Amino acid sequence: MGSTDKPLVHVFLVSFPGQGHVNPLLRLGKRLASKGLLVTLSTTEGFGKQMAKVNNITDEPARFGDGFIRFEFFKDGLDEDDSRRGSLDQYMAQLELVGREEVSRMIKRYEEQNRPVSCLINNPFIPWASDVAESLNIPSAMLWVQSCASFAAYYHYNNGSVPFPTETDPEIDVQLPAMPLLKHDEIPSFLHPSTPYGVLGKAILGQFKNLNKPFCVLMDTFQELEHELVEYMSKFCPVRTVGPLFMDPSPKVITNTVRCDMMKADDVCIEWLDSKPPSSVVYISFGSIVHLKQEQVDELAHALLNTGLSFLWVMKPPLPGLGLQLHTSPEGFLEKVGDKGKIVNWSPQEKVLTHPSVSCFLSHCGWNSTTEALSSGMPIIAFPQWGDQVTDAVYLVDVFKTGVRMCRGEAEGRIIPREEVEKCLREATGGPKAVEMKENALKWKEAAEAAVADGGSSDRNIQDFIDEVKRRSTKVDYAAATNFPTKSSTTAELTSDQNPANGEVGIGES
Repeated sequence: MGSTDKPLVHVFLVSFPGQGHVNPLLRLGKRLASKGLLVTLSTTEGFGKQMAKVNNITDEPARFGDGFIRFEFFKDGLDEDDSRRGSLDQYMAQLELVGREEVSRMIKRYEEQNRPVSCLINNPFIPWASDVAESLNIPSAMLWVQSCASFAAYYHYNNGSVPFPTETDPEIDVQLPAMPLLKHDEIPSFLHPSTPYGVLGKAILGQFKNLNKPFCVLMDTFQELEHELVEYMSKFCPVRTVGPLFMDPSPKVITNTVRCDMMKADDVCIEWLDSKPPSSVVYISFGSIVHLKQEQVDELAHALLNTGLSFLWVMKPPLPGLGLQLHTSPEGFLEKVGDKGKIVNWSPQEKVLTHPSVSCFLSHCGWNSTTEALSSGMPIIAFPQWGDQVTDAVYLVDVFKTGVRMCRGEAEGRIIPREEVEKCLREATGGPKAVEMKENALKWKEAAEAAVADGGSSDRNIQDFIDEVKRRSTKVDYAAATNFPTKSSTTAELTSDQNPANGEVGIGES
């Protein structure tokens, strides 16, 4: 690599404290580090501590590919039992109030330690991070963790260029350029006047009001998947597709040593799948946030019994502090199912989706799960609830043609009966529709692999982004020494030729 006198360019990633937000940002960080950058990822201390506990994260910066990766967490100013944690509005306000100050302080401290930040990258829900970067005269970028279609919907809503549902006209259809017609319940639901999560829509729209501040919008999608729309949106802002970020284009880098799961995956999942015939198991998971009503869980369970299909079902415990009840299976369900079914708290989803025994994925259609399924050649039974999930479902079913729709979302306001669930399960696992979906899914898998491979569209975009960060970093004085304190030593010079102990990723202390 380069001279030992030459420090690595330092990129600082700031994430909203949620599994679906930290995950893609960490994946981006791993890609940047593998190409020779020093990456620090930061989120709130409460989320960070749990993440460190589950993933055996240590206090040391760690070599990752040609660069380094580490974590540093910041306090959100609330006690663990503070009632404001249960109120999304209050927590978002608190996070911004404290986050602005904490992130600014951390960046200034890095500069004092002769490890200045060359670029700050944030994700949606924390648009104020762009303000912090601007106030410190640091270039910034934003990682959009949803589809380009969802990005376009927010963009046009923010600019008032297309009519959207309103309080007085809540059921109008929305026709956006380079997109299929969206029904009123198919736009990202945070934009609908009936949403109970308006604060999240407001936060995301805050990023669009700040869209002139990032020099680049990185998207966890790939050019070939949303080609026409990416080309269209690139006319309005500097879009670079860099996904699917969960795919590891270079097997020499062991990505599993750097993870941010909030729950430990059940080790029995893969062993159990190994015992099943090819394409015989339905995988069921609704992500880290969605929590179905118990009545819906019961209908799903009865439908599975009626079909006789084997299944792996992730029935995670509810998030603490929200007063939600732990899901249970109907009486006698597990006895009737026997070894044909397995219920776990959490799964190694990336491994599950590529397992030959799995035939389809019953999913909430979050974008992380969507891209993981497409890139694994896995058909989906679409069970969206809210946010971008309802828009993703449209694309999975009608555009990508790898999905069958089970419901229209939380706004539908009904329990999907077992008969409808059963119909979808049968359609996705047997017959001509299942064959067509699988064929299409495998085509997207091939396209995704090509995008992240050396010289592919996403690989080129990541390299172009790194080159741009390096060009901008020449404005920063790197002549000083590159000391970076860790717990185990007073200094650890992070240069392109050094190699501290490999394997675990490092946490810094804020």
